[in-house]
Amino acid sequence: MKKLSSVFLILIVFSLSVYAQEVINLYNGAIPNSKGEIPEGPGFEGSPGMIRKVYNPSLEIYLPEEGKSNGCAVVICPGGGYSVIVFQGEGVSNAKEFAKNGITAFVLKYRLPDESIEVNKTIAPLQDAQQAIKVVRENASKWGVNPNKVGIAGFSAGGHLASSAATHYKNALVENDNHTSLRPDFQILVYPVISMQENLTHADSRKQLLGENPSKSDVDLYSNELQVDEDTPPAYITHAGDDTTVDVDNSINYFEALRHHKVPAELHIYQKGNHGFIFRHPSWTEPLFEWMKESKFIE
Repeated sequence: MKKLSSVFLILIVFSLSVYAQEVINLYNGAIPNSKGEIPEGPGFEGSPGMIRKVYNPSLEIYLPEEGKSNGCAVVICPGGGYSVIVFQGEGVSNAKEFAKNGITAFVLKYRLPDESIEVNKTIAPLQDAQQAIKVVRENASKWGVNPNKVGIAGFSAGGHLASSAATHYKNALVENDNHTSLRPDFQILVYPVISMQENLTHADSRKQLLGENPSKSDVDLYSNELQVDEDTPPAYITHAGDDTTVDVDNSINYFEALRHHKVPAELHIYQKGNHGFIFRHPSWTEPLFEWMKESKFIE
């Protein structure tokens, strides 16, 4: 019995050394664009695996093993149609995989669009993504991160948020007196919602973010394939061709926009896998890490 207990203790210590975890609030003081006071408690509703409402956005940090960091960092935006956050499945599990490969990972618990707690629900998620990039850059030395290798990753509707951060960074929606760059150095988009155009978008994500009857200007503004320019960060994009939830043309059109603006981009389309294929294709990260090496984001 003592031997088993000792082995169990060793496993716990090893696990903690591999994934040193910390949770920090995204904002010090008042949260911009919020209505009322933050309720007492954890700052969110729902379970840690499936979050339904976020009052106090935060970053959950996963560090590589000591001595294994390559200086690269990524802010992870899990998906959920802008109505929930698949925090464990698309956030924490991928953060651990990044950390295992020497990349410091920050899982973003972002505010979901919600008129009951936000003045302008449409900008709330993007505010949090911008703030996350800012926090990581301004504290880069604390976490052993190169401030010039801070990227963003997003899954499904989180992919829309990540691509928004990559294309809307010139318009600061958060306080930025230090003039810290809000531009991600790279973007990783996994079966992403990109467009808000009616014939292409994921209808529930659009409704949650923009409302029932959005204006054409808002639809165009948040159709990120229309917001690409020559300064948009390099991108790795992956999708399944048989995705019946988010049309693969979201990824194809975004790739084409990047290509025509001469932005380095790589697109991987799986023949099958449907939406959420990462749960069925655990090797999906292998070409991603190859791209990161070839792009000099990791050694």
